[in-house]
Amino acid sequence: MASEKIRNVVLVGHSGSGKTALAESLLFAAGVTTRAGRVEDGNTVTDFEPEEIARQSSVSLAMAPFEWKGHKINLIDTPGLSDFVGEVRTALRAADLALFVVSGVDGVEVQTEEVWRMAGEEGVARAVFVNKLDRERSSFSRTLSQLKTVFGTAIAPLQVPIGAEHSLQGVANLVGGRAYLYDGTHVATEGDVPESSQGEVASLHTALVEAVVETDDGMLERYLEGGVEPTGNELILGMHKGMIEGTAFPVLCGSATSGVGVDRVAQFIVDYGPRPEERPAPPLAEGESLPEGGVVAYVFKTMSDQYVGRISLFRVFRGSVNLDADLENPARHATGRMHNVFSMRGKEHTELKQVETGDIAAVAKLEATLAGDTLRSPGLGVVIAPVTMPAPTMSLAVFPRSQHDEEKLSTALQRAVDDDPTLRVSRNTITKQTVLSGLGDAHLEVAIARLATRYGVEVDTALPKIPYRETIRGKADVEGKHKKQSGGRGQYGVANLRFEPLPLGSDFEFVNELKGGSIPRQYVPAVEKGVIEALERGIIAGYPVVAVRATVYDGKYHAVDSDELSFRMAGILAVKEAAPKLNATLLEPVMRVTVRIPEDLMGDVIGDLNAKRGRVLGMDSDGSLRVVTAEVPLAEMQRYSIDLRSITSGRGSFEMVMSHYEEAPPNEAQKVIAAAREED
Repeated sequence: MASEKIRNVVLVGHSGSGKTALAESLLFAAGVTTRAGRVEDGNTVTDFEPEEIARQSSVSLAMAPFEWKGHKINLIDTPGLSDFVGEVRTALRAADLALFVVSGVDGVEVQTEEVWRMAGEEGVARAVFVNKLDRERSSFSRTLSQLKTVFGTAIAPLQVPIGAEHSLQGVANLVGGRAYLYDGTHVATEGDVPESSQGEVASLHTALVEAVVETDDGMLERYLEGGVEPTGNELILGMHKGMIEGTAFPVLCGSATSGVGVDRVAQFIVDYGPRPEERPAPPLAEGESLPEGGVVAYVFKTMSDQYVGRISLFRVFRGSVNLDADLENPARHATGRMHNVFSMRGKEHTELKQVETGDIAAVAKLEATLAGDTLRSPGLGVVIAPVTMPAPTMSLAVFPRSQHDEEKLSTALQRAVDDDPTLRVSRNTITKQTVLSGLGDAHLEVAIARLATRYGVEVDTALPKIPYRETIRGKADVEGKHKKQSGGRGQYGVANLRFEPLPLGSDFEFVNELKGGSIPRQYVPAVEKGVIEALERGIIAGYPVVAVRATVYDGKYHAVDSDELSFRMAGILAVKEAAPKLNATLLEPVMRVTVRIPEDLMGDVIGDLNAKRGRVLGMDSDGSLRVVTAEVPLAEMQRYSIDLRSITSGRGSFEMVMSHYEEAPPNEAQKVIAAAREED
């Protein structure tokens, strides 16, 4: 398919708005499938993973290409739950148009606003499909009013529904003034606009004309001075231009499940949708601009398949990819052969011999390639910048269920992270736990389930132990003496040390003030090693001690019995001797938290943060949302993704990053110390 005949469209919106149902309906209307699947029945094209069927909700992006009126539409279905927003971010990089699916019952929800901002940052054109207008309590006018309130006056309806709720019959186009009626099928009968809808069509048509003429000085002049309205074709071209420039956001309407308006969506994508070359160039990590010659492709998703190995989904931004072409991956310092190239529709593959500029395809067996990588002709000095992923908001410690699982766990976790860049795996050296971090409880549940279904590894989970630290508030001057005599050569080492606190935020400092060779120079590092070893074991609760200065100023040695072990033990014993005098205290990690919520939930959210021992630092506005910034102890935030969803009914989102350590309140410290003693 020639590049100008390709349309790359990503379906985005809040969870439950009907994105997957719209994808199914479009595939059925295009004749790709013989019937539209249902999410509830687990038989949709794009929700094919076991976790998606079980949850009845999308958890990964999926391709659903189809042809319409001589054009290829690469449809990308994405999850709506905020836990899987990484899938949306990466899909936006591959798309030229983001079609926002908004429920006519529930209206504009938080995740819709979040993704709207992302699409704008990526430079992707935006349009809206108001769905579920055949449902009880649905309202096109109410939803349209809300869209304008949230996203501004650039919201421009192209259609109005004919009928409402259970009496929804069809849609009327404002451009051309024609009606499309449906009788229970996905095929429309074109006709005149019913008299009952003519007033609304005329009113909104005028508003549409006024919005479109703003995109072109010539049209605006003719309209204002001579009252000359743009022709239908001029309206299409003007709206097309406004979409590309981000000054116009057309609105369509209908019902994905009944098929009302679905064929009009496909026609809209063909008539109004941006062509691949009209998309702004993606940001570059290397090079000034995309070259005119050669191949440049961006890998936006990888996945593991038990039959063909790693599959890499890519979008071609320059050139054409031919079968068996050799492309280099500068990020991995590797070259791969594009031997097994195909398009994907759900989990089905169709082999390809060539992939044109602007098209989306997949390639198998590029084992070194990860999402965010650039594939290019050898020698081209350009790299597309990877999509920035959100930081994790929830973590779980993972434990292999059996010896068999333990042997495969590290490999399985690494493969999971390779396929999902929003996952993180770390080994906490303080708590000695393997920690899996993600964007919420649902995200982690899916990741754990995939460890079993994809990689055959069963794990148990628990909330991670908090990586507390300890510090000191007092000073001590002590002697660490190690003496051991049991026949033959003995062990002997004495070190005199002063311990004192450093400002919080400091680590450990070792100072050598020895004079006169009271401890031979070669044994001084052993004293430091012993002190560090003892401080790592903790004083009151078994956590590393930080912000301490240890000064060795005197000591004794024996010409025969002294050695490195003796002085390492002297350092350890010095810490033990000093411990009762140092007035040790517990430090807890504090997170910087940013919460985005509707204004009516501000009181509930701030009250909850205060109850979590949080300090609210500030409040701001971001569009229709309020943004609360606070510092909260990590111990109170481990299940915050669940808490916030409960408080806001899914209308809130948050991010958090490590801020600093500070002294824990005495009552909290006592709980931690008691728990540590019980474990011992």
